[in-house]
Amino acid sequence: MKAKLFTISSNNSCRKAIQWLTDYGIPFEEKNLSTTLITIEEIQEILSLTNEGTEEIISKKTNIVKKLKIDLNSLSLPQLYEIIINNPKVLHLPIIHDGTKLQVGYNDDEMRQFLPRWLRLERLKELLNPKQPETDNS
Repeated sequence: MKAKLFTISSNNSCRKAIQWLTDYGIPFEEKNLSTTLITIEEIQEILSLTNEGTEEIISKKTNIVKKLKIDLNSLSLPQLYEIIINNPKVLHLPIIHDGTKLQVGYNDDEMRQFLPRWLRLERLKELLNPKQPETDNS
């Protein structure tokens, strides 16, 4: 399955995630929330993959959360969906998932979960058995 990447244009971490996925040849579909609205179904799909629910995907430190003066813990899910749809910058971006794995925010080490298993094993072997430098015996 192709990974889904939720981004915002002005976010440096989002640009890093795009570059990382591209560098490793991982197929992904980007949804730029600056230009396209996130759907309730997409929010529900993301939430279904979290360990901590909304705590994991909402960035409470953003100016929008402070400006709206919202107590996120007191909102119903429909109210939260509406806030996310109308203010996507409340999300801790980038958000990447492939239907089974979820990555919230950019973290180079944690992004490796999206590498194919064969490539992770190959990298592990390289780490365990580093190539010795070739010597010139002439």
